[in-house]
Amino acid sequence: MADGITGVVRLSPEEGEKVRGAAAGLGTDNDLDGYTRPELMQARRSGDVALVHSWELVTAVDGPGTRMTMFMSGCPLRCQYCHNPDTMEMKVGTLERIEDVVKRIKRYKPVFKASGGGLTISGGEPLFQIAFARRLLKEVHDAGIHTTIDTSGYLGARLRDEDLDNIDLVLLDVKSGDEETYKKVTRRELQPTIDFGDRLNAIGKPVWIRFVVVPGLTDGPENVANVAKIVSRWKSNIERIEVLPFHNMGADKWHELGYPYTLEDTKPPKPEDVEEIREVFRKEGFVVY
Repeated sequence: MADGITGVVRLSPEEGEKVRGAAAGLGTDNDLDGYTRPELMQARRSGDVALVHSWELVTAVDGPGTRMTMFMSGCPLRCQYCHNPDTMEMKVGTLERIEDVVKRIKRYKPVFKASGGGLTISGGEPLFQIAFARRLLKEVHDAGIHTTIDTSGYLGARLRDEDLDNIDLVLLDVKSGDEETYKKVTRRELQPTIDFGDRLNAIGKPVWIRFVVVPGLTDGPENVANVAKIVSRWKSNIERIEVLPFHNMGADKWHELGYPYTLEDTKPPKPEDVEEIREVFRKEGFVVY
């Protein structure tokens, strides 16, 4: 499996479209085009440089308060309903230095303080480029800024105990409740997510669970019941559960990339069906959105 350093990862800055953040002023120009490939490889191993897909400055999304969300390129999963398929491969984004990213985030500290917000690292998968994520979380957390990762948990074993100390909140995507459905959805295994959830529960790390309702794929009563069974073992540290309806707004990206989009004919779930699934989790005693 490509791990953000080796394998199919492409590091040359000229490869792929350069993408700037959705929030004005968040992108930066740099002189990384002068790096040789070996220099870039070393910079990535040390966490000096990462491929950042895009940025957003949002409120009431991706954690509490106003969040600066950084979407990193690279992901080991291949979720059928992914709305950012261009983050799967290490092809699209802007090469960023750790010091530039930290400086940029710190500029928003007054906003975070006023709103109770902070930094959220998303993707893709934030733990795919682990060296950079590790350094960024520490430096930002040490600066007194709230930190969150939005993760599938599949690469959770990469986080050391001291790394978890630098994470204030985990948004954990539980994409399915049984192995067969999980593999159909993601092409990967469910167990690493369960192991990571168990680890977070053991240390009392605050967690928000996310579950996406995809008609004909994840909305089966047995699958929903299995998700509820899994997350119930983490009840003591789960602050909320977000049941999110599938949407196909990412379909155009799949087409542009030439990837086969398997949910072409899938419609968003009916509001009453989503609410019925939310009730399954409420009956287990969770705060559900």
